[in-house]
Amino acid sequence: MKSMPSQLAALLNRPSSKSNTRMLFKFLLLLALLFFAFSFVFHVLMLHEGREYSWLTGFYWTLTVMSTLGFGDITFVSDIGRLFSIVVLLSGIVFLLVLLPFTFIQFFYAPWLEAQNKARAPRSVPDTVSAHVIFTQFDAVTENLAAKCLQYGIHYVILVADLHQALDLHDRGYRVVLGELDDPDTYIRLRVRQAALVVVLNDDLTSTNIIYTVREISDRVATVTNADADDSLDILQLAGSTHVFQFTQLLGQALARRVLGISMTANVIGGFDELLIAEAPAMRTQLQGVSLADSRLREKTGVTVVGIWEQGRFLTPQARQRMGESTVLVLAGTADQLERYDRLIGFAGHQDLPGGPVLVLGGGRVGRSVAATLEARGIDFRVVEKRERIASQDQRFIQGSAADRDVLVAAGIDTTPSIIITTHDDNLNIYLTIYCRRLRPDVQIISRASLDRNINTLHRAGANLVMSYTSLCASTIMNLLKPGKLLMLSEGLNVFRMRVRHRLEGRILRDLRIREETGCSVVAVQRGERTEINPDPAIVLEREDELILIGAVESEKAFMERYATV
Repeated sequence: MKSMPSQLAALLNRPSSKSNTRMLFKFLLLLALLFFAFSFVFHVLMLHEGREYSWLTGFYWTLTVMSTLGFGDITFVSDIGRLFSIVVLLSGIVFLLVLLPFTFIQFFYAPWLEAQNKARAPRSVPDTVSAHVIFTQFDAVTENLAAKCLQYGIHYVILVADLHQALDLHDRGYRVVLGELDDPDTYIRLRVRQAALVVVLNDDLTSTNIIYTVREISDRVATVTNADADDSLDILQLAGSTHVFQFTQLLGQALARRVLGISMTANVIGGFDELLIAEAPAMRTQLQGVSLADSRLREKTGVTVVGIWEQGRFLTPQARQRMGESTVLVLAGTADQLERYDRLIGFAGHQDLPGGPVLVLGGGRVGRSVAATLEARGIDFRVVEKRERIASQDQRFIQGSAADRDVLVAAGIDTTPSIIITTHDDNLNIYLTIYCRRLRPDVQIISRASLDRNINTLHRAGANLVMSYTSLCASTIMNLLKPGKLLMLSEGLNVFRMRVRHRLEGRILRDLRIREETGCSVVAVQRGERTEINPDPAIVLEREDELILIGAVESEKAFMERYATV
């Protein structure tokens, strides 16, 4: 750490500091001249009263009066002397007690403190760092991704242009670097050539500038960018972005796919080679009210139920667990096995669905994406939107407040099979969920959550399904970081690989009790070029076998602690 003299020398050599120092010197010179002038007048007035004091006594009197100490051992007896004392006293209050501290703080202390803070904020990453992730903005998505990077041992750094925000994040424990977003030197100090990924989630104009600046330094580093506007997709790709997503559209498509009336069949959400992971709602199908054991899904279709979403919580499946209207099954199997599941479930639950249009609350980017997805699948819909500019674009858009019952009735709430709430305000989404659940206790309610912490609240408010914008973005980006090794699904559900270690070699899969001990499920065993999906529990694990497992974040951590260190 630098010594105080060296810090002061560096501060005084800055151009802005030199100007500030000149201002401070001029003020001190004015104060000194005023001090000497008052001392001279003190001598003149004292001689007028017939008293004589030394010059040192004059300086002493002036200082005590101007600083308001006022010892009172030397006082004037004439009116003109006392009037002079008042002038000196008021001058001291203004110059010594007000202007001097302000001037010192403004032109010396504040610049010095700012220099100290800048020195405390990191300006580069260590030379040993590589394969790291660079974030160019801090928001809820970055916060989520930073936590996941720490979980998987990936080094990350957040680039921040504002000093105070950088210091705040640094004090909160985040890895931060202070620098300008459009300065090539910033990315050199971030070692962008050695980075694994640059995540650019700024506004479209800023993102374009950042991508172009990064490409000045490295044309190989992978970048991922969010495009708010449709027109920005091509521009960001032309600027050099490797992956360009419209996360609001992806979220709208995911919300629309879960609507009753599109299908009761399995919706594929990810896969490893031939292994596919899918979600399937139990609501209003032949599975509702039936236990997993009685459904005999594995026997009839070959798929394995590897998990259950229930009110936003991922649960390990239990044989006697009954499926309710909020149950979403997580299935693992091949394409053929999922097709058999679809034929078994089919549209058996559709005959008792209301025949009205799907109701979409909110006509923003997510709401319009939901509407486009429904239209592409031939599903009728109505969108409730307050803004006339948006509502006037389509006759299926109804202008008005979603909290107005008359508007909802006009939109078809009495006959709709599903309500999708898409606003970006979680507080409003919770409010509308409670309101719609009261109006229609039997309807399917699907809601967007901007922040993960509000998922459970939305479920308690009455939503059957909740999808998080933050989790969607984080999962998509993390899957780019570890392709083929990690597959992050919705709301913290992960599929991951692990090679068989010495402790597992020669063991029967059933005897390991992996699901009971950790909460993870083995969905496949890869042996050489062959992958056995939904393996027989009696299979004997061999050296170099690779297990493919699925589980929540806590379950994955428990599995790794139990088996990966052996």
